[in-house]
Amino acid sequence: MDLPPRPTLFDFHGVSMTKYFTDNWDNVQNFKARPDDILIATYPKSGTTWVSYILDLMHFGDKCSDRETSIPIYLRVPFLEICVPSLESGKDLADKLTTTPRLIKTHLPVQFVPKSFWENNCRIIYVARNAKDTAVSYFHFDRMNHVQPEPGDWSNFLQKFMQGKMVFGSWYDHVTGWWEKKETYSKLHYMFYEDLTEDSGREIDRLCTFLGLPLSAAAKEAVRTGVTFDSMKQNTMTNYSTILIMNHNVSPFMRKGKVGDWKNHFTVSQNECFDEDYNKKMKNPTLKIRTEL
Repeated sequence: MDLPPRPTLFDFHGVSMTKYFTDNWDNVQNFKARPDDILIATYPKSGTTWVSYILDLMHFGDKCSDRETSIPIYLRVPFLEICVPSLESGKDLADKLTTTPRLIKTHLPVQFVPKSFWENNCRIIYVARNAKDTAVSYFHFDRMNHVQPEPGDWSNFLQKFMQGKMVFGSWYDHVTGWWEKKETYSKLHYMFYEDLTEDSGREIDRLCTFLGLPLSAAAKEAVRTGVTFDSMKQNTMTNYSTILIMNHNVSPFMRKGKVGDWKNHFTVSQNECFDEDYNKKMKNPTLKIRTEL
């Protein structure tokens, strides 16, 4: 297929977006969620695919093994708001899902989530990742993904990240908006990438409790071993190697998956400047995210 032209950012109701996520806006906003749908929400590059695969294995790993080896994760867990010419929209893919529950992912900030998810009291899982590692991962992602704006060099990219000039807007607003939502919406499970890295078994247990899934110890262990970074990186159904709009020769979709890789990218002065800016923008003292383990 011909690669789509790289988009430009524009302000969309106060959030930086591109046409690939707003062209289908009315259809996305009118999406009809079902009470048993599970929405996986994240800021980009925060463990979306990881948690998508965990949930997919938890629900269907022992029931539809051929699905795990023949259907890529982006078709099993559609990306609700994406709309790229010549590809089926995420909304249409979600409508066509035959699984129960339907697993759907989004990068939308909390105020943009279609109202049917709230009205149907759907379970929502949010994953946050520390800002420094998110920025590094987002930089490499933009280098290899043609539906993202040109990232420029690392120094300029980091400035744009701090200013919230990213697709899906400010990291600070995103993680804080969802954090505050859980105070008023009980079906929201807020997770941290760093916790998953530290002890995925513990986090799988917590997900089982939240979802009311009585998995056996053996089933939980099968999920845990199936979702290690190395196994997912080698798995063509989870590593996005079948997506033609991504150039894995520039940077693999699944790059390192580590906590603290930011130390290999930030200079001392960049880190000092980032920390000062972070302390101004992170207004909610209850939201603490580790930058190293």
